[in-house]
Amino acid sequence: MISVLLADDQHLVRAGFRSLLRRDKEIQVVGEASTGDEAVRTAAAVRPDVILMDIRMPGMDGIAATRTILESGLPTRVIILTTFETDEYVFAALAAGASGFLTKEIGPDGLRQAVRVVAAGDALLSPSVTRRVVGQFAHRPVAGPPGGDRLTVLTDREREVVRLVAAGLSNSEIARELVISPLTAKTHITRAIAKLGVRDRVQLVILAFEDGLAGPLS
Repeated sequence: MISVLLADDQHLVRAGFRSLLRRDKEIQVVGEASTGDEAVRTAAAVRPDVILMDIRMPGMDGIAATRTILESGLPTRVIILTTFETDEYVFAALAAGASGFLTKEIGPDGLRQAVRVVAAGDALLSPSVTRRVVGQFAHRPVAGPPGGDRLTVLTDREREVVRLVAAGLSNSEIARELVISPLTAKTHITRAIAKLGVRDRVQLVILAFEDGLAGPLS
């Protein structure tokens, strides 16, 4: 059973997501919060597998709440809820440790699949979204230790795969580019994530930009 916490200051939004998620017998909504502070307290109490986190909430916003929750060591993954076209804070949310983001216009099947993907340990960053996110992210300052020597733990092949991940390619596209199987591409990504000590594919992309392996997209 996948446990989910809903954090949004709009009651109708929470009710809608709750109704959609409850149609999946393997997903259980275990808590709700209407502010960032409440999300932090509730997360500590119920220890959900996944949090659907709004960014703009009274008091502590979703970015600060995400950072606080993840820095506490909870084995929780956060999906940011945003209006992607206008929300300038989504990039900071990813840097805070979120495993991906959704727009509030997402359909029922997409919402349930997103929860499953993130609960399984993957990042919710589709190739098309990756291209938009990293294209914007590359022009924004991101907090992190300077220097590019963190990537020296990777093999040449793993570095190449990480570079392609940061360029927004899917596993299948990486496989075609490098003439390997999609499973092999996924294995390289998994090993790179483990070696670098990052949470998921999103954080791998961020590190690639921080350490100069990837640059602004054309």
